[in-house]
Amino acid sequence: MEPEHAEISLRRQCELLGVNRSSLYYEPAGESPENLMLMRLIDQEYTRRPFYGSRRLTEWLRDQGYLVNRKRVARLMELMGIEAVYPKPKLSQPGEGHKIYPYLLEGVEVTRVNQVWSTDITYIRMAAGFVYLVAVMDWFSRFVLSWALSATLELSFCLEALKRALRRGRPEVFNSDQGSQFTSEKFTGELESRGIAVSMDGRGRCLDNIFIERLWRSLKYEEVYLRDYARVREAEAGIGAWFQFYNHQRPHQSLGYRTPAGLYLA
Repeated sequence: MEPEHAEISLRRQCELLGVNRSSLYYEPAGESPENLMLMRLIDQEYTRRPFYGSRRLTEWLRDQGYLVNRKRVARLMELMGIEAVYPKPKLSQPGEGHKIYPYLLEGVEVTRVNQVWSTDITYIRMAAGFVYLVAVMDWFSRFVLSWALSATLELSFCLEALKRALRRGRPEVFNSDQGSQFTSEKFTGELESRGIAVSMDGRGRCLDNIFIERLWRSLKYEEVYLRDYARVREAEAGIGAWFQFYNHQRPHQSLGYRTPAGLYLA
């Protein structure tokens, strides 16, 4: 991003990159240096083994020499917005006015673009803090339609990413997890007002949304873990460049070695 670009305004640059202008002014969320270090470790181990819950992650950290208790690890996991991927015996209740929708994709064969879109949020570490990333993806082509960064897990950045994606087209089914952002009336209302069927994963089952989980793993190992972003603008520039590479240059074996853009934009 170039704030003093002579020809293109900062607002227009954000539109071209598909990012949230307000995120340029965010500062990373604050935690103690020790907790930030633990969160980095948790993020890396969870990315490798998303079936690890707070018990296993606590034991893993102790094996690495960190004297932590499970309560602390569970709090950090909640702050990071992660949980183990096995089904839970009792589902947490949605917030007031929130509705849980059934999972509509069991046994469904996805054969065309704009048949199914999905979204998810992931934790992005920085040198002295962290931010959250949301993305919207087309399942058939794996094309990332939009994304946004935020210092908090509030609804606004998810809603902005959704609206930006909908400028490209309209899916038949939109799938998400049961996070409060995606079960909110404002979010589901945007979909239902356009005649889009809403589908939601079983809680704790990221494998219902496997394609975007693979996207996070690739992004972190190929970009985020190789860098220590000092500022949000650095994270935004690095992640934006990686998404450009992913969409337009990175061939996928499962797509017959075509790129997501080559399939989605064909």
